Amino acid sequence: MKHSMMLGTEAVIFDLDGSLVDSMWMWRAIDIEYLGRFNIPLPEDLQSRIEGMSFSETALYFKEHFPIPDPVEKMKADWNQMAWDKYTYEVPLKPGIPAFLEGCKKRGIRLGIATSNSRELVDQITKVHHLDNYFSSILTGCEVSKGKPAPDIYLKTAERLGVSPKKCLVFEDIVPGIQAGKSAGMRVCAVEDAYSADSRAQKQALADYYIEDYFDFFREPEDA
Repeated sequence: MKHSMMLGTEAVIFDLDGSLVDSMWMWRAIDIEYLGRFNIPLPEDLQSRIEGMSFSETALYFKEHFPIPDPVEKMKADWNQMAWDKYTYEVPLKPGIPAFLEGCKKRGIRLGIATSNSRELVDQITKVHHLDNYFSSILTGCEVSKGKPAPDIYLKTAERLGVSPKKCLVFEDIVPGIQAGKSAGMRVCAVEDAYSADSRAQKQALADYYIEDYFDFFREPEDA
């Protein structure tokens, strides 16, 4: 594994969508379909406006900015239902993740997930891909005061893992997530993802490291 990044790392914390699983592509389609139920066109800048928000924060944003009659809890339930089959049958792990997780496990590195997604969906994803045994903590944005780019979710995950923030390495695919990890005092590795290709230069500038995929960790010789 790429030693320069892993030296001194006692815990690795993953964002979920776009960092651990390849799923960012589907959320735009869900937004189009969902807003279409109410004859509302998708604003072109919607994704950038809600990036990093927790599932609950996103629902509140929709409620405040669109003429949707449903209560927030029904909106969240509808999104869970719409995403369930896609996460179960269509969303793969990011390339190289199985080998990387196994490498971390062998090194005794503690693993956590800090996601803006819902508890129902993250539990389904970890079940489908048999990831339950790898992660000591799985935290959602709805379980902390503020979503990304606030550092809350990363700080609480580090606390649960029992590791100092400065010894944590975060994997993130979007700018608000990178900002959250950095604000938490952690090192952050930006992950390539087609969804955030337009912000690649900004991601590289903000993060400590950048990878095309997790196979990057096996393309350099092991540290002696």
